[in-house]
Amino acid sequence: MAAVPELSKTRTASEYPRGLVFSMSASSLSEAARPSRADDEALVRQAQQGSTSAFEELVRHYDRVVLRLALNITGSYEDAQDIYQEAFLRAYRNLGRFRFECSFYTWIYRIATNLCLDHLRQKQLRNRDLLAERFPEGDEESVLDRVPDHRPSTSPERAALSRELRDRIRMALGRLSPRERVVFELKHYQGLKLQTVANMLNTTENTIKNTLFRATHKLRAELAELC
Repeated sequence: MAAVPELSKTRTASEYPRGLVFSMSASSLSEAARPSRADDEALVRQAQQGSTSAFEELVRHYDRVVLRLALNITGSYEDAQDIYQEAFLRAYRNLGRFRFECSFYTWIYRIATNLCLDHLRQKQLRNRDLLAERFPEGDEESVLDRVPDHRPSTSPERAALSRELRDRIRMALGRLSPRERVVFELKHYQGLKLQTVANMLNTTENTIKNTLFRATHKLRAELAELC
């Protein structure tokens, strides 16, 4: 294959206005909105034969949705950009082994999702190490509990409640396991079918249903008092 194309020639995270990234609707990921599988397969075959422009076209098809997925899951603009770049780099390097057993869409999402899972697991381990270092005597204070609250005391009550709800949702999502968080994100924020999520995570639809049930139950318990 040809040399790896510079992804900066396509759209990278730093080129997106923050509002655009956050305002993309879940419908942008709907199956009807995606390029056809036949079109993608033609581009993949061209890219496998050395066409850099064909691969760049594939990137243009899915750059925004992969970036938004990484951004929603990690909550970090910088981490999302790193995952976005690494996902397409891995796809390019492994394109010769793509056997068309699934769509390119499912394949690139699987790569990005696994990178997000690795990121969340590593972050979870770092947080545990931080807690062990800061609270060696078993203090169970959470790192999230120590995030300063910058809400001005003079804010209207409605704005305060809205900010509190957003904070509680963020904290509740952070308490899910990495796999639960990813499954919840793919189903409810990305709007994907359970079978599609199962294919991406290389498991069964029933397993995904169970994972989603656990995630939803935990979130409901966390947010019950606010509801």
